[in-house]
Amino acid sequence: MSELKYLELLSQSFPNIAETSTEIINLQAILNLPKGTEHFLTDVHGEYEAFSHVLRNGSGSIRQKIEDIFQDTLTELEKKELATVIYYPDGKYDMALEEQPNMNKWIRTIIYRLLKVCKNVSSKYTRSKVRKAMPKDFEYIMQELLYESREEDNKRDYVESIIDTLISISYTKQFIVAMSELIRRLTIDHLHLVGDIYDRGPAPHLIMDCLLDYHHVDIQWGNHDMLWIGAGVGNKACIANVIRICCRYNNNDILEEAYGINLLPLATFAMKYYGKDPCKSFRPKEGMDSDLVAQMHKAISIIQFKVEGLFSERNPNLQMKDREILKEINYERGTILWQGKEYPLNDTFFPTIDPKNPLELLDEEAELLDRLKDSFMNSEKLQRHLRFLFSHGSLYLCCNSNLLYHACVPLTKDGKLAEVEIEGVKYKGKAYLDKVDTIARQAFFDRVGNEKDKRNRDFLWYLWCGELSPLFGKDVMRTFERYFIDDKSTHEEHKNPYYTFINQEETCNMILSEFGLNPKISHIINGHVPVKVKKGESPVKANGKLFVIDGGFARAYQKTTGIAGYTLIYNSYGIKLVSHAPFESKEKALKEGADILSSVVIEDKIVQRKRVKDTDIGKKLQGQVNDLKKLLLAYRKGIIQVK
Repeated sequence: MSELKYLELLSQSFPNIAETSTEIINLQAILNLPKGTEHFLTDVHGEYEAFSHVLRNGSGSIRQKIEDIFQDTLTELEKKELATVIYYPDGKYDMALEEQPNMNKWIRTIIYRLLKVCKNVSSKYTRSKVRKAMPKDFEYIMQELLYESREEDNKRDYVESIIDTLISISYTKQFIVAMSELIRRLTIDHLHLVGDIYDRGPAPHLIMDCLLDYHHVDIQWGNHDMLWIGAGVGNKACIANVIRICCRYNNNDILEEAYGINLLPLATFAMKYYGKDPCKSFRPKEGMDSDLVAQMHKAISIIQFKVEGLFSERNPNLQMKDREILKEINYERGTILWQGKEYPLNDTFFPTIDPKNPLELLDEEAELLDRLKDSFMNSEKLQRHLRFLFSHGSLYLCCNSNLLYHACVPLTKDGKLAEVEIEGVKYKGKAYLDKVDTIARQAFFDRVGNEKDKRNRDFLWYLWCGELSPLFGKDVMRTFERYFIDDKSTHEEHKNPYYTFINQEETCNMILSEFGLNPKISHIINGHVPVKVKKGESPVKANGKLFVIDGGFARAYQKTTGIAGYTLIYNSYGIKLVSHAPFESKEKALKEGADILSSVVIEDKIVQRKRVKDTDIGKKLQGQVNDLKKLLLAYRKGIIQVK
C-alpha cells in the first residue's frame, strides 16, 4: 500500500487538522507517563486460593502502598483492615455488618481511605485509561470522587453528598466492591503467567476462570498445560497421563465436577481388575486415602504405559524407546531388565498385561480410552479454557526486553543450540520454538483426522516428556521406575545441559541474541524447576541475566523450596523479585487480616525511571505519532483534503 493511500485511510479516523493535532498531543503525553507494572508468576499448579490472593494483594504491593500513604495516621490494625477490604470487599463488608456498632461511620471512613489509595495507584495512568478500567455502573460517581476534593470549600458538600446518597439508598457494598476491584486492577497493569497452570493443586479450572476475565494477561505454555492441551485434542497418552496425575494427587473432582469427564467407567474397570490389589505404590499423595482412587490410579497407569509404548512404536523418529518399558519385564521372575541390569519389581500384579504382547490393550481398555477421549473432546468448559490458552498464550514471548519461556531452549553438551529434526527439516533455537508453537496450534485447530493431524497430536505427547522438548527439559521421564522399582538409582532424570550453561552470562547473551533481543539490557525469565531456596540456591543466574521464578506455588513442592512461590515485578523503577510465605486461607485473611508475607529477594533499580516510550507499546505509539505527523503535514500542504 502506498503511503498516500495509507494516509487517506488514516484521515477517515482523524478527518481534520484539529483532531489530528489533538491525537498527537494525547499520544505524546502518554509516551511520557511511567510504564505500567508487570507481574510475572509461574508454576501455580492449581493453587487457586494462593494465586487469587497474590493477585488481590498485588504481591504485597497494596499493603506497601497503604503503609506509604497513611504512615502513622492509621494504626496497624486499621491498615490491616483496609488491606483486607481491598482484597476481599464482599466478605469484609458482611463481617462489618455483624461487628460494627456504627455501620454508616465505618462505611464513610472506608470509602475515604479507598479513595486515597485509588488516587495513588491511578496517578501514573491517563484519566482515559482509569475511566475505561472503572465498572460502568460506577464510572460517573468514581470520576467525581477521584478528581474532586472535599478539602476544597466549594466541593466539600458535593463530595459528601455523593457518599450520603450511596448510604441512604443502600448501595455502598457494591461501591466498595467496585472501588476495591479498580485498585487491584490498577496495581497490576499486565500479568505474565510463565506456564504450568494445571496439575497437582486442586483448582486449575478456577485459575482459568479467573484468567478469562483478567484485564491484561499472557501465558507461556508449560509442560503440564501442554499435557492438558494434548488430552483436549484426544491424544490418548496425554489423557492417561492427565487422569493418572489427578488420581495421584486425589484431584478427580477437577475432571468430574469441573470439566464433566465421566470417570465411572474407569472406576468400574479398576474395581474389576484391581479390587483385591493393595496398590501400595498408588495410594494418593494428598487428601484422604482411598482404595478406589488407588485402584483407578494403577489401572490408568498401566494403560498409560501401554499407550506410550504404542506411540513410541509408531513414531520411531521421536526416539522414545524408553516408553516401551513393559517389554523389558520378565513376568515369570517378577523382574525387569533396565539398562542391561536386572532389578526386582516391588509389584508383580499385572492382570491386564499379556506377557507375549505387553503393549496390547484389552478390548475393555481400548473401549474405555475411546469413551474418555470423547469426554475430553466434548467438554465445553475444557475446550473453552484450552482455546483461551491459545488466544492468550504461546511457547515464548519477547516483551519489553524480557524473554519469557517456561522451561528451556534445548542445548547440546557443549552449550550450543540443539538441533531437532521434524519431518526432514532441522530446527534449533528460535526457529525450533516457532515450529513447536505452530505444531501445537495446528493440532488444536486443524482436527481433520489425516496422517499429519495424527503426527501433530503425537508430538504434543513428545512435548510432555521428550528429550529435546523445550517444555520438559530432561532426558527422560521415569514414571514406571518410580512406581515399580525400589532402587532409586533407576529414578534419575538428567536435566538438559541448558540448566548448567544458564549460569554463564555468555550463554544467556547467546540465547537473547538468538531471539533478537539486546543482551546488554535484556533478561530471561523462566520457571519449571523449583528453586531450592532452603538449600541456598538462588533464583538469579548469570549475574542477573536470568531469573528462575518457580518458588513452589504448589504445596507439593514447598517442602523442597522452603517458600511458596515468587513474583517478579517490573515497574518504572526497575525489577524486584518477591518471595511468598505459604497462604493459610481466605477465611483467616478475613477474620484475622492474615496476609501472605512477601519478602524482597532482589531489587534492581534503574537510574532513569522508565516511561511508556521505553516499552514495546511505546514503540507502537511512537509509530502512530509519526504517521499522524505525516497526515498533519499532508493536510497543511493540501495533499489530502480536510473533511
